[in-house]
Amino acid sequence: MQLEFLAQNVKCNGCASAIRAGLGKHPQVREVQVDVPTGRVTVHADSDIRTDLGATLKELGYPEKA
Repeated sequence: MQLEFLAQNVKCNGCASAIRAGLGKHPQVREVQVDVPTGRVTVHADSDIRTDLGATLKELGYPEKA
């Protein structure tokens, strides 16, 4: 399942790395891709864990854009 998020505060590859590491800790996450210029985060996961990942993004300092 592919989930997409538009995250705030994504400014550099360091931010992208932090997002990949943080979301990648979830046991159902298979892959995380981050597009720095747009803030688009694409996650390939085993099931719909959007709520969990959205909360994790917020905790990491990259909340979803409204």
